[in-house]
Amino acid sequence: MAVNPQRRAALVDAGVEVLAREGARGLTFRAVDAEAGVPVGTASNYFTGRDDLLRQIDARLHVRLAPDPEVLAGLLARPKDRALVTAFMHDLIARATADRTGYLALLEMRLEATRRPELRESYTKSVRGDLEQGMAFHRDAGLPGGDETVVVLYLAMLGLILEHLTLPGVLDGVLTGVGVPEGLVERVVARVVPQS
Repeated sequence: MAVNPQRRAALVDAGVEVLAREGARGLTFRAVDAEAGVPVGTASNYFTGRDDLLRQIDARLHVRLAPDPEVLAGLLARPKDRALVTAFMHDLIARATADRTGYLALLEMRLEATRRPELRESYTKSVRGDLEQGMAFHRDAGLPGGDETVVVLYLAMLGLILEHLTLPGVLDGVLTGVGVPEGLVERVVARVVPQS
């Protein structure tokens, strides 16, 4: 198995692009090679199989879509109130919009996990870990609300991101005078997060 880390990262990122554009059925080594602009057969030298590639895409997406540490530090300097939670959710929407391909690939991973038990186990563990990390972050930061608040906020924001990235017209004008997605973020947080 080849060990050039830069080439592996480029192949995984190419896999993200293919997954987001073509879905899991289109995610072949040949398609990844073409997307990365490398000779046919290159991806097969870096991954033991399709499941290995999917696991590495999952890991890469968690890095690509993670909050910027400087932005996080700046936000954490603010008062620990509902307005800060709102700012975190605006940052989440901004990251989803900036890396639309990454989020679409995450959605494709979810769909593929419904068909493949071996991926479902790995992906469930990964997503559950993210949720638990978010709950711990919320508690440790002293933000208003508890674990239930975080879970409901997670579910609401997941739905908002799904609609915003896939069928944005569904939300346009659904609430008079409420902008999409920014105004909807404000509404979600106001309904879910208690005043501190």
